[in-house]
This record gives sequence, structure tokens and C-alpha cells, in this order.
Amino acid sequence: MKTAMSDLNSLILEQLQWFIGGGALLILILLVMVLTQGAKLRKMRRKYDLMMAGSGVDNLETLLIDLKVQMDSIEDEQEQQRKTLETVLNKLQQTKGKVGIKRYNAFSGQGSDLSFSIAIVDEKKNGVVISALYSRDSSYVYAKPLAAGESSYALSPEEVEAINLASQ
Repeated sequence: MKTAMSDLNSLILEQLQWFIGGGALLILILLVMVLTQGAKLRKMRRKYDLMMAGSGVDNLETLLIDLKVQMDSIEDEQEQQRKTLETVLNKLQQTKGKVGIKRYNAFSGQGSDLSFSIAIVDEKKNGVVISALYSRDSSYVYAKPLAAGESSYALSPEEVEAINLASQ
């Protein structure tokens, strides 16, 4: 056993310069890697400090949380505005804002184009048509409700033309 141990010791002593050289080379490689990583870390730290300058927060996590809270608030506000806009558009389509007017002589031979039919409708042609018939002796005013451009009362050609003018 003693000879085996002394043989092992002599083998290690013969190769000792290689073990030390390999260890030194490994330490040198590791030292270069540590210095390289340190330089990269300093560069990244300078970029981080530059990015965080003027933000009013100490770390990136706080900044990201603040940005997330702000983004959620903006999304909530945007959803509320979308709903409001949708409501306004629906009401706008129901607004009776389209007007068509047709002037004519209701009683030929008497007077001039003092009679008229006026249609006030929305996008779906819902609304009203008002006709005023004028003669020297009397005047008449008629109002007829409209649903999809039609009325439950008979429409004169002038009233139909006023509805068509309003729909354009």
C-alpha cells in the first residue's frame, strides 16, 4: 500500500507544473470573464440610471407598476368614452334633422306657389310631413306621421317629393 501511495505522490509531483499551469490558466480565464461581465454591468447600470433620470421613481419596478396603473386608467376612460360615443351616435341617428321642402300651387288658377309640404325625418325616414295649402279664401295645415318614409294617411305627390328631398 505504501508503494502505491508513493507512486501516486511521485506521479503528482511529476505533473504538478501542469496542474498549477492549468489552474492558473483557469483562474486567468475566469478573471477575464469577471472583468468583462463587470464592464457590461457598469454599462447597463449607466443606461438604467440615464433611463430612470427625471422619472421621479427609484426603481424600474415602481415605474412599471405606475405605468400599468396609468394604462388601466386610460383603458377604462377609453371604454367609457366609447360607450358615450355609441349612445350619442344612436341618438343622432334618431334626430329629425333631415328636412325637405316642396313649394307648389295647390289650387291652379288661384294665387302662386304659396302652398308647401315640408318633411322632417331621421336616418330611417321616421318623422313627420307637414303640408300647408293656401288659397285666397282659406288656408289648411295637415301633419302626417312617418315611419320608414310611409304614413298611415294618404300622401300627396308633393308630400312624397318632400320626403324624398329630405332623405337625400
